[in-house]
Amino acid sequence: TDAIGKMNLMQDLVVLALQTDSSRTVTLRLNGMNAVPEIEGVTQDWHNLSHHGQDPAKIEELRVIEVAEFRALSGFISRLKGIEESGRSLLDTTAVLFGSNLGNASAHNTANLPILLAGGGYKHGRHIAIDPQKHVFSNLFVGLAQRMGVESDRFGFSTGVIDLDQA
Repeated sequence: TDAIGKMNLMQDLVVLALQTDSSRTVTLRLNGMNAVPEIEGVTQDWHNLSHHGQDPAKIEELRVIEVAEFRALSGFISRLKGIEESGRSLLDTTAVLFGSNLGNASAHNTANLPILLAGGGYKHGRHIAIDPQKHVFSNLFVGLAQRMGVESDRFGFSTGVIDLDQA
């Protein structure tokens, strides 16, 4: 039930895999658990909290979990930024995509997914709202693949590419 400890451990392994060139692509799925995570201020199981039904107490506990998650993510990004390779940080050469499969877990809604992209040499420090009438989420993966040198103009149900340097 040490969700954040597990997240930190897995992120340390990812850093090592990238740093040693053991892998160039890593997928890490973090489990929302049907248990109370060992995080101070959290008394209910994570999955139950995600179905908060707008209950302020549940939303507050969920916020505590999400703050802990983002602190762990920040540490991961900092570790990547602190490793230099050929005059650039490992973060500059690594795209980190972090997010959720649900925009509103309480309603199982998949619209407006909260997605964070760090590193990869992209221009950062901004919020980009993608028009769902013009783009589908898989368009983002086309742009990421192209940036990694994969010659492809399609992924899943993509209808084009989201060029994050231009967005």
